[in-house]
Amino acid sequence: MPKKITLTGLKKHLRKKSDAELVEEIADLYKKFDTVKEYYRASFFNDDEVVLQKYKDVITEEFFPKSLHADPKARLSVARKAVRDYKKVSCSDSGYAEIMLHYVEVGIEFTTAYGGIDSPFYSSMANMYFDAANFIDKYNMVGLFQERLYKMVFDTQDCGWGFHNSLAEIYFEIISTEE
Repeated sequence: MPKKITLTGLKKHLRKKSDAELVEEIADLYKKFDTVKEYYRASFFNDDEVVLQKYKDVITEEFFPKSLHADPKARLSVARKAVRDYKKVSCSDSGYAEIMLHYVEVGIEFTTAYGGIDSPFYSSMANMYFDAANFIDKYNMVGLFQERLYKMVFDTQDCGWGFHNSLAEIYFEIISTEE
């Protein structure tokens, strides 16, 4: 069995390379992997809005396809993966909060458009709302997102499976205590 490469081993190997060799190594990674391109685009070239929009579009397309003839797939796994993938390529805390809220907002829009969905759907939305509220609170961004968080609670008043109650409880426990 081949020996596992550790981060320490990788660093040791990289320290042996010249600056020019390191530049070439990074350029090769950039050419080969889209996630590396997105990481550099978001972090080095201050183009996080474009990267964020790409992942928001993945979420939106899952629930509201651009093609008029396509039915929504509404695969929560695909939408959640877009949130996770964005987090991997971006260093923006507000962008990460934004994409989590977008996930929930699109979910609310979907349930408003298509009626009652199942319990796992609402659980996924409530869990993402909880994660977003905690993240927003932890990084002191309540002022940026409080209105949107409250609007989501308000917009779910007619939703089933206790969805509205879950969001309201999260909001009033985590967000409304900030002042």
